[in-house]
Amino acid sequence: MNEDIQEKIKEIKSKFRLFMNGPVSQSMREKGLDYKWNFGIEFPRIKEIASAYPRNHDLAQALWKEPVRECKIMAGLLQPEDTFYPEIAEIWIESMDYPELAEYTTMNLFQRLPYASEVVFRWMADDRTYFQLCGFLLMSRLLTKGMILNERTENEFLDQAFAVMEDNNVIIQKAAFTAVYKFAMQSEINRGKVLGLLVPMLKSKKETVSSLAEEMKNRLDL
Repeated sequence: MNEDIQEKIKEIKSKFRLFMNGPVSQSMREKGLDYKWNFGIEFPRIKEIASAYPRNHDLAQALWKEPVRECKIMAGLLQPEDTFYPEIAEIWIESMDYPELAEYTTMNLFQRLPYASEVVFRWMADDRTYFQLCGFLLMSRLLTKGMILNERTENEFLDQAFAVMEDNNVIIQKAAFTAVYKFAMQSEINRGKVLGLLVPMLKSKKETVSSLAEEMKNRLDL
């Protein structure tokens, strides 16, 4: 790491200290977000601090390596898309420990990537928790932005999503649920397809699965 990057990180951390929120940080720890360092700063403030810096690959990569919650969130804001290759994205995902990092990084960076529509299916199909989570979070973002699936990709997405919604990983269940809902809201045809696929889930003996299906059905019936 060169001296300029080191100085910028030192400067950024000093700004974080100015807005440190002990009670919020403690609350996060109690909820399981046990970062090595957590200043408890809310996202709008992190975004405001990040706005003082131009996007810079080296700075973003260095921030991601810091064991500090706010540094990792800011890394996604400052990383340029054109130098963030798929293999780097995978390194970032492999090092994620908390769902909020997946959410912020998907929102701030992954959805901007020129290859987002290509990796999203690979990530959703990956057995590793954070790859699947990022995959479904990214699919929600892309569908919201108007991405239209063809017959093959639509079937692939729905197969993956419904398999996950009948699984036991609540975090991924929720992400898949949101992605399916975004898909259903694109058109009446999509809505009808999703309602049809919900029928077996509604009859599931697993209460968590039938409840999830009931919630989706109620939302789509409105």
